[in-house]
Amino acid sequence: MAIYLDNAATTPMDQEVIDAMLPFLQQKFGNPSAVHSVGRPVRAAIERARKKVAALLEVSPSEIFFTSGGTEANNTALCGAVRDLGVKRIISSPIEHHCILHTLDHLEKCYGVEVQYVPVNEQGHLDYSKLEELLEKDTPTLVSLMHGNNEIGTMLDFERVSLLCKEKGVLFHSDTVQTFGHFKYDLQKTPVDFMVCSAHKLHGPKGIGFLYVSGDHKISPLLYGGAQERNMRAGTENVLGIIGLAKAAERAYEHLETERAYCTDLKNYLKTCLQAEIKDVRFNGDPDGRSLYHVLNVSFPGGPKNDMLLFNLDIEGICASGGSACSSGSMQGSHVLAACQSDNTRVSVRFSFSKINTKDEIDRLMTILKKVMDPA
Repeated sequence: MAIYLDNAATTPMDQEVIDAMLPFLQQKFGNPSAVHSVGRPVRAAIERARKKVAALLEVSPSEIFFTSGGTEANNTALCGAVRDLGVKRIISSPIEHHCILHTLDHLEKCYGVEVQYVPVNEQGHLDYSKLEELLEKDTPTLVSLMHGNNEIGTMLDFERVSLLCKEKGVLFHSDTVQTFGHFKYDLQKTPVDFMVCSAHKLHGPKGIGFLYVSGDHKISPLLYGGAQERNMRAGTENVLGIIGLAKAAERAYEHLETERAYCTDLKNYLKTCLQAEIKDVRFNGDPDGRSLYHVLNVSFPGGPKNDMLLFNLDIEGICASGGSACSSGSMQGSHVLAACQSDNTRVSVRFSFSKINTKDEIDRLMTILKKVMDPA
C-alpha cells in the first residue's frame, strides 16, 4: 500500500463529496440551461453551491464564477484586467505558479504590458519594501501574488498586501489555490479584486474551481459561446464538479481548525524526525514561520544515491514530489528554489499532508529514507 505524501499536488476525494455528487451522475442529469422540470432542479443546485462558496468568503454569489480550475481562473483574471480594466503594468514575484508566470509572459509579449517582479529572500518571503517602492509609480497596475507557495509553503502577508493595494489604488489578484479551504477569508475586511480556488486541493473533484471577481469590476469572458455563468464562462456547466466543490469547501471549513492542528502536528513530527535521524538535513522555505501547515520542503545533501531519491522513494511506495505537479515532467530545476538562491547541488523533496496521513506513515518514511539514502 503506497504512502501518499503529495497532497499539495492533489487530494483524494472525501466520501461526503462523492455522496453529494452521485445523484447528479444518476437521476439529476438535466442540462441546467433547460427550462423544463428535469433541468430546473439542476440549475437550482448550482446556485445553492454558488451561495455556499460565497458565504465562506463573505461575498455576494454574483461575484463567484465557476471555472475548470485554478489555471483558467488565473488566466481569466489576468487577461481580463489588461483587456477590460486598463491595466498597463503587472507586479508579481518569481515564485508564482507557472500558470501565472507564463500568462504574464504572454501579456508582455502580445499586449505590451509592463511586468515587474518583486524579489524574494532565501525563505521565499517577499521584499515588501520593494513592492511599496514599485507602487509609487503612477501607472494603472495589478499586483498578482500567491497567498501560499505550492512548492516551499512560504506564505504572503495577505492582509498587508491587500491594504497596501487599496491604499495605493491598484488592483490585487491572488492565487489562493493552496490556501482556500485551509485558511479563513473575510473579503469584506481584507479586500481583494480577484482570487481563485481549485477543488482537488481540498478533497474535491478535479477539473473544477472558481474565480472570485469583485463586484466593482466587469471583465469579459476568456471563453465565448453560450450565456452560462452570467455570460462570463461559456459552455455547459460542470454540474458534478460544482456540487463537489461546494461540498468539499463546506466540509473543509467545518473541520478547518481540527485538520489544521492535525496536519501541523504531522509536519512538525516529520521535521523533528528528520533533524534527529538524517545528517545535514535542511528545510526550504520558512517551516517555522509564515508557512503552509501542510507542506514541508526538505533539502537533502547530494550524492549518487540521493540524486535518485524521488525515484527510489517511489519504488518503496512513498509518493512525494520534487515541486509542482505541473512541472513533474520537466527536466528543469525548480524556478522557486532558484529564485530563493537554493543550493542546486542538494536534493529537494516536498512532502505534503492531509487528514489521510498518520504518524505511522511518517515512521515508515523515515525507515525507508535511511535505507535508500547515501549516508551524509
